[in-house]
Amino acid sequence: MRRRTFFFLAASTTTAAHAQPRGAGPRLTTVTRDLEQPWGIAFPGDGRILVTERAGRVRLIEGGRLNPRPVEGVPAVRARQQGGLLDICLHPEFARNRVLYLSYSSDHRDGSATAVARAEWADGRLRDVTPIFEALPRDSGGLHFGSRIAFDRAGLMYVTTGERYRMQRAQRLDDLAGKVVRLRDDGTVPPDNPFVGRPDARPEIFSWGHRNPQGLAMHPATGRMWLVEHGPRGGDELNLLSPGANYGWPLATHGIDYSGRIISDNKSLPGMVDPVRAWVPSISPCGLCFYTGVRYPGWNGSLFTGALSDFALHRLSLEGERVAAEERLLVDRLPYIRDVRQGPDGLLYLVTHSDEGGLYRLDPA
Repeated sequence: MRRRTFFFLAASTTTAAHAQPRGAGPRLTTVTRDLEQPWGIAFPGDGRILVTERAGRVRLIEGGRLNPRPVEGVPAVRARQQGGLLDICLHPEFARNRVLYLSYSSDHRDGSATAVARAEWADGRLRDVTPIFEALPRDSGGLHFGSRIAFDRAGLMYVTTGERYRMQRAQRLDDLAGKVVRLRDDGTVPPDNPFVGRPDARPEIFSWGHRNPQGLAMHPATGRMWLVEHGPRGGDELNLLSPGANYGWPLATHGIDYSGRIISDNKSLPGMVDPVRAWVPSISPCGLCFYTGVRYPGWNGSLFTGALSDFALHRLSLEGERVAAEERLLVDRLPYIRDVRQGPDGLLYLVTHSDEGGLYRLDPA
């Protein structure tokens, strides 16, 4: 299970990531700047936008204006370091059932873990909020929660979990940290998950060997799940997910530790899947979106990810399972892009993760 179609963002690469000239392409429009560390975006209809704030709030934007009162009914979260209220995702049949999902760092006496709650969106608030998943065991640390949610065509839910800055947890099949899990919409386990029936493995696991996956999206044509995850110093990855696959962390990596220490001499190992794309140096990819609209000429089918540490939005053009080209947009115009989503209007929306964060829209030029 090895794939060799990967390359690097480095001085020696022959496939450069080009920056968009200032003033070219779509223009950036501010929807609101009054958000505190926003994390995820969802569109419940009627022109409304829901945005999560890491401190534990869901904010509602209607008619282009931010409601000053946070949405009621949000579960308790542990908002410390990288933890808090994180992603938000609508059920595939949201228009009928009004169900949505929140991911967050749980708050317990014995620590915290990446968790997911299911809720009903009704009358501008959350009702019947029910926790349905927790990436056990809990940990006292406050780093690497992962925490993106996405659904596939069959209506199954995928959730990314970070390894909580405990590297070896990613390689343990009896541990839900450093994984992508696949669940039914009520949090139960599908019977065809790859490790169902193995006494040494958690049945929720779909793939493993991940560090801190912060972007997840389904390919609109193939139905396959794509993922971006943070490496240490260097070694951020774009991965194409396969059931039961091991993505190597920390046994195989293109990065080094923050101290400069070598984590592994291996960039690839037998039985482990190589990244489709590895970024060296790091860009801190965050949020992931396949664009399927027609509002931006030439962008249909492109894959977008924010770049927290690169201060840019990256657009990747795919040819099958290969990145054919990459373009840096909005260079140095928005710091810390945490999420990118396509709205019902066919436009792209971004949030910036800071204490003075904002929601932005790309309008056609």
